[in-house]
Amino acid sequence: MTAYTALPIHPDALGELRVTDDSGRPSRPYTAREDGVPLDCVGSPLRCCLRPVEPGERVALVSYAPLRRWASATGGAPGAYDEAGPVFIHAEACEGPRDTPGHPFARPGALRTIRRYDAGGRIVGGRLIEIPEDAGEAFDRAFDEAFADPEVALVHVRAVEYGCFLFEVRRP
Repeated sequence: MTAYTALPIHPDALGELRVTDDSGRPSRPYTAREDGVPLDCVGSPLRCCLRPVEPGERVALVSYAPLRRWASATGGAPGAYDEAGPVFIHAEACEGPRDTPGHPFARPGALRTIRRYDAGGRIVGGRLIEIPEDAGEAFDRAFDEAFADPEVALVHVRAVEYGCFLFEVRRP
């Protein structure tokens, strides 16, 4: 059991992203197919429910700016750290994350960046981890280390290969 909760994209933000993404583009849903047409996404992480895309699901690839949305709710001002990147979401509202133990997208051998942000939304450090067999312990150590710094307000977990946002963890 982990001491930290992986947070998906908030349902209110998902509703907005399903219409217009954070780069101002309209959402263009499609059905995920194993042959990769129109876009290879089966197995990719869904940020609405924190599980992989399955064949036959209606999904959308949208631009998401996690710090922008967090800052508007908290009064932060991330400035140049307000970056947007690609994320897959269900095209329609879903039930959100299942109550499963551990951290999502914790495939052993995968590389993850644990990026730390202060209350203003500025980067105040980070850590690279290669996910071992005991992913929960490795993530918990990285989060313990991050939140040991009183400046750290939240952490984003990102995939190293694509740099994309996977999930957020807030100070407990």
